[in-house]
Amino acid sequence: MSSQPHIVLPWVVRRTRLPLLWLRCVGCRSESATTGEGRFRVNANGKLLDVWLLVRCVSCGRTGKLTVHERTPVGSFDPAELDGYRAHDPELVASRLLDPLLARRNRFTLDWKDAWRLDTPPARPGEAWPVQVEVVFADPVPVRPERLIAQGLGLSRSEVLHRVKCDIPLRRPTSTGFAFTVMAGD
Repeated sequence: MSSQPHIVLPWVVRRTRLPLLWLRCVGCRSESATTGEGRFRVNANGKLLDVWLLVRCVSCGRTGKLTVHERTPVGSFDPAELDGYRAHDPELVASRLLDPLLARRNRFTLDWKDAWRLDTPPARPGEAWPVQVEVVFADPVPVRPERLIAQGLGLSRSEVLHRVKCDIPLRRPTSTGFAFTVMAGD
């Protein structure tokens, strides 16, 4: 039996919605918020602009603001970006929300639970072992490879640890592409 993979399967991780935010609400002290419809607030003060991303508490419904730009000269904005803020562009909302600098500045983390899916090809490996799988992330969804592989192959996580060979740690979340090899079961 050859040790070279016989089949290469492509897997893609995609987000299904924007993740929730772990952010303490000043009203009810809950720690879960959402961007709702994804709206920006742009405020002009002379030739300076402030831009906020509006978020809503899941528990009490109170609206809060995440600072995107603060006291920024109007001339430093790309006109298309400024139009996107004014039009509440969904892609601009997603890109700003997924920006790690915005998360650090506004002290929130993202909760990806139930916000992503794994697209796998319908064909299941038959007798051709080992199987090589290449995972690609369409969006920066942090997920533990062990959990992802277990879901994709329908195996238990302990069985994944025994049958899978991978160059990255399986128990540490990643949001970048990787490849792994599944060996035949006993």
